[in-house]
Amino acid sequence: MFDLFSRKMKGITILRSVLLIVLFCSAVWTINLHAGEQQARYSRPGHGKMMITKEYYGTTDDGKKVYQFTLVNRNGMLVKIITYGGAITEIITPDSKGKFANVVLGYKDLEGYLKGKAYFGAIIGRYANRIGKAEFTLNGNEYKLVANENGNQLHGGPVGFDKRIWKAQKFAGKKSVSLLLTYVSKDGEEGYPGKLHTSVKYTLDNNNELQIEYRALTDKPTVINLTNHSYFNLSGNATRDILDEELLINADHFTPVDSSLIPTGEIRKVEATPMDFRKLTPIGARINADYEQLKYGKGYDHNWVLNKNDNSLSLAAMAVDPVSGRALRVFTTEPGIQFYSGNVLNESFHVNADRPLTKRYGFCLETQHFPDSPNKQNFPSVVLMPGKMYYSKTIFQFGTK
Repeated sequence: MFDLFSRKMKGITILRSVLLIVLFCSAVWTINLHAGEQQARYSRPGHGKMMITKEYYGTTDDGKKVYQFTLVNRNGMLVKIITYGGAITEIITPDSKGKFANVVLGYKDLEGYLKGKAYFGAIIGRYANRIGKAEFTLNGNEYKLVANENGNQLHGGPVGFDKRIWKAQKFAGKKSVSLLLTYVSKDGEEGYPGKLHTSVKYTLDNNNELQIEYRALTDKPTVINLTNHSYFNLSGNATRDILDEELLINADHFTPVDSSLIPTGEIRKVEATPMDFRKLTPIGARINADYEQLKYGKGYDHNWVLNKNDNSLSLAAMAVDPVSGRALRVFTTEPGIQFYSGNVLNESFHVNADRPLTKRYGFCLETQHFPDSPNKQNFPSVVLMPGKMYYSKTIFQFGTK
């Protein structure tokens, strides 16, 4: 009888232990769910399926609807893009331990994109970067552009491509998913000649590559320079600044600027200057050096002349976060790349970060033709003629090191 009672008590004890373990695990899971909400949210999105989906994102002040498209590959990498400005709002990739996190800065909602000034993830055009005195001459005709930065024009003017709603069409295949965005820029828009039919195609494949293809046709001679303005923070969700992230730029030269950040026309060697990123170097290693160019830009905000002789697709830059192990490689057909170290970011930019934003919490690698090229005869031409197709391609390849 005692043995039977003892066995029953042991059984009850074991049952209680099991229940306690279950309750403990449930509590831990609940705590982790709330404490690590971002990681839970980004845990293998898509569950191994390749897909592209569409959802309502918001409505502009003039009543136009904006949609967000989500591209997912079989590895769980995810890219979100909205039709307002064609902006990339999120890029979710794994670190070296397989944890997913967002590696680009973006506003919290549509209102941020409507009122914001940071160009987070947007398509930039008609002319990326700066045009001095907001004017240029083409075929003997003078064109006055809309100025929006100290008498110069920056990123296509106050209502550039980043402030336009793009038409969208999605495509799904076995090895990739794509979003095709189109926009027609009217003759004279922001001061530019010619009616410009523009398309930007985002493609995500199973190699964790985000390809961006730009195409354009014009009915009048014009100038064009398109890019994407994503701010990267490879640690994930801007939890810290980017000064310890390492950068390589495949360039022996850069284009120095004056105090208003307009290129002087010189093409200068990076050797023996803080502009030398020919091997992986922490972004913050020399950012505060006593160097005139860094003082002008309040850090890095310059165009590098890539080591190439043609428009073939080649490696332009590489960035590595030593903590998470994430790596980004940038390939492009363009002759230049603008490296910007987020020098004027501040708490007024309400982003999707985990804590208030401050300067240098994101960096940009904007593949491009050179700034102010319409006014610099020694720079590669940015002229597009009727009957000719403008084409540019950039690949952001994500991985780990």
